[in-house]
Amino acid sequence: MEKERDVILCEVGLRDGLQNEKSFLSTDEKVEILNKLTDAGFKIIEVGSFMSPKAVPQMADTDEVFKKANLKPGVEYRALIANLKGVERAIDCGCKKVKLNVSASYAHNIANLNMTPEESVNGFKDCVKLARENNIEVSGSISMPFGSPWEDEIPMKDIETIIEAYLKNDINELSLSDASGLANPLQVKEIVRHVKSKYKDVSWILHFHNTRGLGIANILAGLEEGVKKFDTSFAGLGGCPFVPGAAGNVSTEDVLNMFNQMKIKTGIDIDAVIEIGQKIRQSVNHDVGSYVLRAGKSDDLKLELPKKGK
Repeated sequence: MEKERDVILCEVGLRDGLQNEKSFLSTDEKVEILNKLTDAGFKIIEVGSFMSPKAVPQMADTDEVFKKANLKPGVEYRALIANLKGVERAIDCGCKKVKLNVSASYAHNIANLNMTPEESVNGFKDCVKLARENNIEVSGSISMPFGSPWEDEIPMKDIETIIEAYLKNDINELSLSDASGLANPLQVKEIVRHVKSKYKDVSWILHFHNTRGLGIANILAGLEEGVKKFDTSFAGLGGCPFVPGAAGNVSTEDVLNMFNQMKIKTGIDIDAVIEIGQKIRQSVNHDVGSYVLRAGKSDDLKLELPKKGK
């Protein structure tokens, strides 16, 4: 029986978490983690990306992970793509949801792709066509709408231009991704309130990095503005390789702990996720950005009062 959910967490650790790690997990290890995430109750899991193996070698086996995993009906298993080749790989391995991405930073997009963000989105037209012809869903992501290390504040008109370009390509599920880790709760509330009001047919997802400790506060700010979907990463793994100091994603365990304390339903077994995070911490062999993995979940802190006189 499907558990009731007030919010939906999208687990991105297998992609956005592991792609920044120096140590590589084997395909079988990834498959084991994916199956455990499914069993834990996640309804959306970002399995990996179909990028060039030379550019992102940690994701070179995403195709095999899709083929080997126990994919469960009713669960959205998605992958990040950059071009037509990515769609072709998705078709071949049975992936049924792909995500496109463009930077809200004009300077960053020009420097990396020699295109404006709007031109980048319009260039996705063939990807969308091929995906839809093969019954593959398509969503879009906008990186750095909350601020860029190149331009500081991103003008709202630039964000709107990208949203409207996505909508022209019939993509109406969009993620606002704080890849640079510059977002703050007040700003999140203002931007989310604006785009939700202006683009009522868009389904919004928020993706925050915990670079300066504001990730979970930004999630709460988004929730207060009515967003119900949030990307998180097991053990708080991840980061942005092209932004100095941009540490990992918001820890899935920490967000689950907060929502459990607030009596907000996620349908996810936090103990199963903690077990996954502990295994991941051993695999990457370094400290991770999860408070719950260090201190335990709040419900476990039940101490007996000392007896009188002791």
